[in-house]
Amino acid sequence: MSKGYYRILNLRMMTKEKFLITPKTKVGTLLETYPELESILMKISPVFQKLKNPILRKTIGKVATLQQAAALGDVSLENIINPLREAVGQDKFEGDTDTGNYFTPEPKWFSANKVTYRFDASPIINRGENPMEEIFSEIKNISKNEIFELTTPFLPAPIIDKLRDRGYKSFSTELDKNTVKTYFLQGCAIG
Repeated sequence: MSKGYYRILNLRMMTKEKFLITPKTKVGTLLETYPELESILMKISPVFQKLKNPILRKTIGKVATLQQAAALGDVSLENIINPLREAVGQDKFEGDTDTGNYFTPEPKWFSANKVTYRFDASPIINRGENPMEEIFSEIKNISKNEIFELTTPFLPAPIIDKLRDRGYKSFSTELDKNTVKTYFLQGCAIG
């Protein structure tokens, strides 16, 4: 075997030793580092079966954290992280178990007649592309008190988190197992 092969093998072993599974771990990074964890992740929630689809794996895996995946799979953070940690010999997770409030009762600010822009990201996601930049560009077109409706085949937790960080309020509702509508409003008082 070549020296390069052993160097890559050694680097991979070092990466595994230093790689601690946390709520902020990206699903894609987890499965690249520990491919053997894929079957465990799929057993945790049926929703993770979607990761078998290479297109969804590419789009979800790059941006979704385990914390967001827990919300997507309707699983507690402990119930997703601890089986994964146990399988690779890491200590039990005992940190913050909040998965975020994505599916909440309809907020007072929501009104269907204030939805002025609708964007269906499903075709983009189904092509294996990431719609995040296009969504960020399109949402800039709404004015205060107008609502942006986003349609996706799963809970778009990474997009929700980024837009919340930018001051948007959000509300998501699951229409069926392949359709989630998420509504965004700029963080302002409704007049």
